[in-house]
Amino acid sequence: MKKITSLILISIVLSVPFLHSQSNTLKTRADFIPKEKTKVLVMGTFHFNFPGLDEHKTTDSNKIDVLKEPKKSEVTELIAYLKKFNPNKIVIEAKTDWNDRYQKYREGEYRDKRDERYQIAMRLANELDLDSIFSADAPTLEGELFEKDSVLTTSLTEKMDWDMEDSYLEGFFKWADYRDGLMKETHLLEFLKRMNKREAHNANFGLYLTGAMASEDYDGADKLSIWWYNRNVRIFSNILRLTESKEDRILVLFGNGHAAILRQLFEASPQYQFVEFDSIED
Repeated sequence: MKKITSLILISIVLSVPFLHSQSNTLKTRADFIPKEKTKVLVMGTFHFNFPGLDEHKTTDSNKIDVLKEPKKSEVTELIAYLKKFNPNKIVIEAKTDWNDRYQKYREGEYRDKRDERYQIAMRLANELDLDSIFSADAPTLEGELFEKDSVLTTSLTEKMDWDMEDSYLEGFFKWADYRDGLMKETHLLEFLKRMNKREAHNANFGLYLTGAMASEDYDGADKLSIWWYNRNVRIFSNILRLTESKEDRILVLFGNGHAAILRQLFEASPQYQFVEFDSIED
């Protein structure tokens, strides 16, 4: 019995170097795809002009004015920070081409607009002397289906209980009010760095996965799939088409609600390197 045990131990010891050398030579999927990746920086943001179109609305007492001090200077510092990424393409949340407006901006117009597409995207593009900006927002599959067959499309989500009690959503609105109260006293760049952390993105998207998501017959799941998730996948598709080179450095400026799904898509894609917003260096 001792001989058998000794032989087993010797066999194991001798096989370790072999197994180790084998593991060092095994190839991974990364060995079969291009190494170079296009860098993309997603900047999720609140809307600087507070249009009030989202479910959560910032109270007047918590709103900031990016055209007045101290936020005006903070915008300048934010632009200086984004310049370190040195994007050659800037993508905005718009369904139509904004380049006519951008050309007018370059001529001196729209400087009094609070919208982040003017204050950040156009200003940064102008200071970097970029020829154009890119619109990448998209209509949803739900909207297209509704145009073709409104009865069928409505039937897919008609059982959703929008009034379902949802303690998670209630907690989010309380958190959002608290967060908004920090805007005036927190530097704009620091505020956006916190907003764009992975855990903040995931927590934001997680709110679509509670409450009405439990509607029967998959109504909640179908609503999310053909509406919100679909819109963001289409946005990703638009950015994919405008990507021309591994040398591209793309800044994506969208409302923060989009950031979690865009992060997921860019991180999973073998074509892109997702750059953390708070990691930009000279």
